[in-house]
Amino acid sequence: MSELVPLPAQPAGIAFPTEDWPTGEPEAAVDGDRLRELAQLPFEGTDRFGETLALLVVHRGRLVFERYGDGYGANETYRSWSMAKSLTHALIGLLLRDGKLSLEGAAPVPRWKPGDPRHAITLEHLLRMQDGLEFVEEYLPGSNSNVIEMLFRKGKDDVAAYAESCDLAHAPGTHWNYSSGTTNIIAAIAGRAIGGGREETRAYLDRELFAKLGMKSATPRFDAAGTFIGSSYVFASARDFARFGLFYLRDGTWEGERILPEGWVDHARTTTSGSAGEYGAHWWLRLAAEDSFYCSGFQGQYTLCNPSRDLVIVRLGVSTPEQREPLVPWFRELVMLFD
Repeated sequence: MSELVPLPAQPAGIAFPTEDWPTGEPEAAVDGDRLRELAQLPFEGTDRFGETLALLVVHRGRLVFERYGDGYGANETYRSWSMAKSLTHALIGLLLRDGKLSLEGAAPVPRWKPGDPRHAITLEHLLRMQDGLEFVEEYLPGSNSNVIEMLFRKGKDDVAAYAESCDLAHAPGTHWNYSSGTTNIIAAIAGRAIGGGREETRAYLDRELFAKLGMKSATPRFDAAGTFIGSSYVFASARDFARFGLFYLRDGTWEGERILPEGWVDHARTTTSGSAGEYGAHWWLRLAAEDSFYCSGFQGQYTLCNPSRDLVIVRLGVSTPEQREPLVPWFRELVMLFD
């Protein structure tokens, strides 16, 4: 594992955006004209990048660029898709802080009883997508897709129960497989640790995370069983997704308060074996720069954190997998402007 780049502190004199974002022009060392040119590209038609709905750039705690697609704006809420997985990582951090969960030992899933090979799965295995469960994450129509079956068909009323019933295909800790089912198992574990079902889980997220960061628009969705669909469904404004990115860039602290346990953000951005260096713990790694870590949704939703440049970039849109490919070099050039 390469050494992690230190996470930057909020610059002196720049307020945390709990109420509103500090704004300003890019610093003199940044080529502002090129920044505007690059930021314009995703809004010029839909053939290359798909449809871009929102783009925000936060540098050293200040919002230095913000633009929305036609018909969209700062007051809209946007679908997270799998960016919600990174919010689920934060939820587990809060419960670890409160002594309600442990990363070690058998994951607290009642149906995985002693003697069941799945009883060997730990919460750490789940967070690193190394649980070994057989789960196909595929969104193409007509494919043999567990994620479509879970979210939209027979599993939709109890997403965690659907995922928990999957067979073990690999010994826990030996194989990496990206799985929305895994995240919904984690979300159900979190709900049981909180107690009280949908209402208490929502209240806990509001009280312990969203309210503290000023994420007033953030709205998690739940299934009929009362489980937070942590794999896929948080709706929030682009500015609130940027708040969440800044929160992780600031090491899980906000306005002088440590909210996540010390080291929990480093847990998220530490490489998981078997992922080709691209995944940490419910956060993706290395988009645009070696030290970047980011939330990612399958239609081209991104919240990117880059510690060495003290940078957060939020791009929300609707893009096909093919249209996401040219976004990668575009992100890289945008990030490198802030060297």
